[in-house]
Amino acid sequence: MEFSKSRAMQRRVHQVIPGGCHTYAKGDDQFPYLAPGFISRGHGCHVWDVDENEYIEYGMGCRAVSLGHGFEPIVQAAASEMQHGVNFTRPAAIELECAEELLGMIHGAEQCKFAKDGSTVTTAALKLARAATGRDRVALCRDHPFFAIHDWFIGTTSINAGIPKAVQDLSLTFRYNDPESLEHLFRRYPDQIACVILEPAKHEDPQDHFLHRVQEICQRHGAVFVLDEMITGFRWDNGGAQKTYDIVPDLSTFGKALANGFSLSALVGKRKWMEPCGLFHDQQRVFALSTTHGAETHALAAGIATMRFYQQNPVIEVLHRQGARLAEGIRRVIVEQGVEGSVEVLGKPCNLVFATRDREGKPSQGFRSLLMQELIRNGVLGPSLVISYSHSDQDVDQTIEAFRAATAVYRQALDEGYQRYLVGPATQVVYRDFNAPAYQGVDQG
Repeated sequence: MEFSKSRAMQRRVHQVIPGGCHTYAKGDDQFPYLAPGFISRGHGCHVWDVDENEYIEYGMGCRAVSLGHGFEPIVQAAASEMQHGVNFTRPAAIELECAEELLGMIHGAEQCKFAKDGSTVTTAALKLARAATGRDRVALCRDHPFFAIHDWFIGTTSINAGIPKAVQDLSLTFRYNDPESLEHLFRRYPDQIACVILEPAKHEDPQDHFLHRVQEICQRHGAVFVLDEMITGFRWDNGGAQKTYDIVPDLSTFGKALANGFSLSALVGKRKWMEPCGLFHDQQRVFALSTTHGAETHALAAGIATMRFYQQNPVIEVLHRQGARLAEGIRRVIVEQGVEGSVEVLGKPCNLVFATRDREGKPSQGFRSLLMQELIRNGVLGPSLVISYSHSDQDVDQTIEAFRAATAVYRQALDEGYQRYLVGPATQVVYRDFNAPAYQGVDQG
């Protein structure tokens, strides 16, 4: 594959954009050297880079594009709405329409506020919880990789430069499917924890009614129960994973698949917890959310069209069916190629990822880079295996064949070392103290 235009743009971009992009997950350090640097366009689940190489894409905009790129009903709804203006001095009528559409899908949710990204609404949930309880500490699940760009979460990671120690100390962590680890926090910090926030699920389902036990612990200790449905929302079920697991949180957050890639997120919840940021109460006011662009009309129109498409078409069923087809095919290839224990497919069919390990069975960024490199060589751009409504049987079958070719190289590399086959440096984890030597002090000009 030819990447000359990508290379030229990559040399320029690091001069004007730190990191070369606006989302850490899309950075050059997250992909092998033999990877497209920039995407020029997409249609359905196919994308083309600036050098006109074509790929079947997985991950789909960090899981935001659930239906497909350039998906006509959504694009047309947004394009039509923006002809009338996108932002006004008073609320647009479509704000009410979108709110009612969303609340009609999420059982138990009584009010909502819109924003542009997940970080904004999860942080707003914490602010409401702290105001309601008069407490400062928050408890979050350490097994879930991302909640917000804000200090309360990033301070718990290894990339915590610039975050005051006093702020870091307010965030506590517990383990998924381990209610005792949460109980321990409440015993250690009695009457100090304002809320508990976690994703309903990641790669495994809640065991032994874990979510219900978390809710009961919150209720017993007077804390607010918050579910982050940025990833699970509109993938597990039209009503979110909270419907799948039959639980109603106090507050929950949605985004990503809410508007098929358009910038729209939402904080939803019970009136008791949401109303303090409204007008009709006699409590101290909470300045939870105020965003100039949070209710841009074209994004709300995309959200409405996306939610209605979910309700009128078997989107959830397709995501699960095609994901299961993909997982089954790749697992069969893994056995055929003799790389069991080294390559593994994880997660629910609608939200698959892969794990890569070395000969000793240890997680390996080097082998991850090699597998991604070989998939790209075979026409698949896949930092994950997260599927969309647009992935056809042919796309899935082609992806399985790409894995067959990639794992053949992987098997050889297990004996000879990935370094013999990988071009350029290995990919890096996002949460790290310093850049890898390959990037330190490099002149990107």
